[in-house]
Amino acid sequence: MTDAPPRAELLLDQEVPEDLRRELVAALDALGAPPARVRRTLDHRGAADIPWIVLASLPLQAFLSGLGAEAVKDAYEAFKGVVRRTARPAEPAPGALGAARAARPLVLRDQASGLDVVLEPDLPAEAYDRLVGLDLAEFTAGPLHYDRAQGRWRSILDEAAAG
Repeated sequence: MTDAPPRAELLLDQEVPEDLRRELVAALDALGAPPARVRRTLDHRGAADIPWIVLASLPLQAFLSGLGAEAVKDAYEAFKGVVRRTARPAEPAPGALGAARAARPLVLRDQASGLDVVLEPDLPAEAYDRLVGLDLAEFTAGPLHYDRAQGRWRSILDEAAAG
Protein backbone atom coordinates (compact mmCIF):
# COMPACT_ATOMS: atom_id res chain seq x y z
CA MET A 1 0.00 0.00 0.00
CA THR A 2 1.49 3.35 -1.01
CA ASP A 3 0.76 6.65 0.61
CA ALA A 4 -0.90 9.20 -1.61
CA PRO A 5 1.24 12.29 -2.22
CA PRO A 6 0.29 15.25 -0.03
CA ARG A 7 -2.23 17.68 -1.45
CA ALA A 8 -3.07 21.21 -0.49
CA GLU A 9 -6.74 22.03 0.03
CA LEU A 10 -8.05 25.50 -0.79
CA LEU A 11 -11.50 26.49 0.38
CA LEU A 12 -12.49 29.81 -1.17
CA ASP A 13 -15.34 32.09 -0.29
CA GLN A 14 -17.76 32.79 -3.15
CA GLU A 15 -16.45 36.38 -3.21
CA VAL A 16 -12.99 35.34 -4.45
CA PRO A 17 -12.94 36.11 -8.18
CA GLU A 18 -11.71 33.46 -10.60
CA ASP A 19 -8.60 35.45 -11.55
CA LEU A 20 -7.51 35.63 -7.89
CA ARG A 21 -8.18 31.90 -7.51
CA ARG A 22 -5.83 31.21 -10.42
CA GLU A 23 -3.22 33.62 -9.00
CA LEU A 24 -3.37 32.02 -5.57
CA VAL A 25 -3.01 28.48 -6.96
CA ALA A 26 -0.10 29.62 -9.17
CA ALA A 27 1.60 31.40 -6.24
CA LEU A 28 1.33 28.34 -3.99
CA ASP A 29 2.57 26.12 -6.82
CA ALA A 30 5.56 28.42 -7.43
CA LEU A 31 6.42 28.14 -3.74
CA GLY A 32 6.50 24.36 -3.89
CA ALA A 33 3.21 23.65 -2.14
CA PRO A 34 1.62 20.32 -3.00
CA PRO A 35 -0.92 20.43 -5.85
CA ALA A 36 -4.09 22.13 -4.64
CA ARG A 37 -7.65 20.84 -4.67
CA VAL A 38 -9.86 23.93 -4.85
CA ARG A 39 -13.43 24.15 -3.57
CA ARG A 40 -15.84 27.01 -2.93
CA THR A 41 -17.95 27.64 0.16
CA LEU A 42 -21.67 27.05 -0.11
CA ASP A 43 -23.78 29.92 -1.45
CA HIS A 44 -26.21 29.98 1.46
CA ARG A 45 -23.55 31.17 3.90
CA GLY A 46 -23.03 34.87 4.41
CA ALA A 47 -19.75 36.68 4.91
CA ALA A 48 -20.55 36.99 8.62
CA ASP A 49 -20.62 33.18 8.88
CA ILE A 50 -17.04 32.73 7.62
CA PRO A 51 -14.28 34.74 9.30
CA TRP A 52 -11.81 34.09 6.44
CA ILE A 53 -11.91 34.57 2.69
CA VAL A 54 -9.51 31.70 1.82
CA LEU A 55 -8.53 28.66 3.88
CA ALA A 56 -5.42 26.86 2.63
CA SER A 57 -4.71 23.52 4.27
CA LEU A 58 -1.27 22.08 3.54
CA PRO A 59 1.83 20.56 5.19
CA LEU A 60 2.58 23.99 6.61
CA GLN A 61 5.91 23.47 8.42
CA ALA A 62 7.56 22.09 5.26
CA PHE A 63 5.98 24.90 3.23
CA LEU A 64 7.24 27.60 5.63
CA SER A 65 10.73 26.06 5.76
CA GLY A 66 10.95 26.20 1.97
CA LEU A 67 10.03 29.88 1.87
CA GLY A 68 13.44 30.90 3.20
CA ALA A 69 15.31 29.49 0.20
CA GLU A 70 16.83 32.13 -2.07
CA ALA A 71 15.36 30.42 -5.13
CA VAL A 72 11.78 31.22 -4.08
CA LYS A 73 12.21 34.87 -3.02
CA ASP A 74 10.37 36.24 -6.08
CA ALA A 75 7.62 33.64 -5.73
CA TYR A 76 7.25 34.55 -2.05
CA GLU A 77 6.85 38.24 -2.93
CA ALA A 78 4.15 37.27 -5.44
CA PHE A 79 2.42 35.14 -2.75
CA LYS A 80 2.36 38.10 -0.32
CA GLY A 81 0.78 40.26 -3.02
CA VAL A 82 -1.90 37.65 -3.69
CA VAL A 83 -2.63 37.41 0.06
CA ARG A 84 -3.13 41.17 0.22
CA ARG A 85 -5.39 41.27 -2.85
CA THR A 86 -7.40 38.21 -1.83
CA ALA A 87 -8.07 39.34 1.72
CA ARG A 88 -8.91 42.94 0.87
CA PRO A 89 -12.65 43.45 0.30
CA ALA A 90 -13.83 44.50 -3.11
CA GLU A 91 -15.11 48.04 -3.52
CA PRO A 92 -18.16 48.33 -1.26
CA ALA A 93 -21.50 48.38 -2.97
CA PRO A 94 -23.65 51.46 -2.40
CA GLY A 95 -25.81 51.25 0.70
CA ALA A 96 -25.40 50.09 4.28
CA LEU A 97 -24.73 46.42 3.49
CA GLY A 98 -21.80 47.14 1.19
CA ALA A 99 -20.22 49.57 3.62
CA ALA A 100 -20.30 47.00 6.43
CA ARG A 101 -18.02 44.51 4.61
CA ALA A 102 -14.63 44.22 6.20
CA ALA A 103 -11.40 42.66 5.04
CA ARG A 104 -11.19 38.97 5.90
CA PRO A 105 -7.89 37.14 6.16
CA LEU A 106 -6.37 34.26 4.30
CA VAL A 107 -5.79 31.38 6.72
CA LEU A 108 -3.04 28.76 6.36
CA ARG A 109 -3.94 25.53 8.18
CA ASP A 110 -1.30 22.95 9.01
CA GLN A 111 -2.64 19.54 7.98
CA ALA A 112 -0.60 17.73 10.65
CA SER A 113 -1.40 19.81 13.74
CA GLY A 114 -4.54 21.67 12.71
CA LEU A 115 -2.92 25.00 13.67
CA ASP A 116 -4.20 28.03 11.79
CA VAL A 117 -1.95 30.95 10.81
CA VAL A 118 -4.00 34.06 10.06
CA LEU A 119 -2.63 36.32 7.31
CA GLU A 120 -4.36 39.70 7.44
CA PRO A 121 -4.16 41.79 4.26
CA ASP A 122 -2.13 44.58 5.87
CA LEU A 123 0.61 42.54 7.56
CA PRO A 124 3.97 44.32 7.66
CA ALA A 125 6.97 42.83 5.84
CA GLU A 126 8.49 41.77 9.18
CA ALA A 127 5.49 39.49 9.84
CA TYR A 128 6.23 37.55 6.66
CA ASP A 129 9.96 37.49 7.52
CA ARG A 130 9.16 35.98 10.92
CA LEU A 131 6.64 33.58 9.35
CA VAL A 132 9.43 31.96 7.32
CA GLY A 133 11.29 31.00 10.52
CA LEU A 134 8.20 30.04 12.51
CA ASP A 135 8.44 26.69 14.30
CA LEU A 136 4.91 25.33 14.58
CA ALA A 137 6.05 22.82 17.21
CA GLU A 138 6.23 25.75 19.67
CA PHE A 139 2.43 26.03 19.59
CA THR A 140 -0.31 23.67 20.71
CA ALA A 141 -3.44 25.72 19.99
CA GLY A 142 -4.23 28.29 17.38
CA PRO A 143 -5.02 30.46 15.71
CA LEU A 144 -1.67 32.21 15.38
CA HIS A 145 -1.80 35.96 14.79
CA TYR A 146 1.01 38.42 14.26
CA ASP A 147 1.36 40.79 17.21
CA ARG A 148 2.70 44.05 15.77
CA ALA A 149 3.52 45.55 19.17
CA GLN A 150 5.62 42.55 20.19
CA GLY A 151 6.92 41.80 16.69
CA ARG A 152 6.11 38.09 16.85
CA TRP A 153 3.61 35.39 15.93
CA ARG A 154 1.62 34.27 18.94
CA SER A 155 -1.23 32.09 20.10
CA ILE A 156 -3.36 33.75 22.74
CA LEU A 157 -4.88 30.35 23.60
CA ASP A 158 -1.43 28.87 24.28
CA GLU A 159 -0.53 31.85 26.44
CA ALA A 160 -3.80 31.63 28.39
CA ALA A 161 -3.28 27.90 29.02
CA ALA A 162 0.29 28.48 30.23
CA GLY A 163 -0.56 31.53 32.29
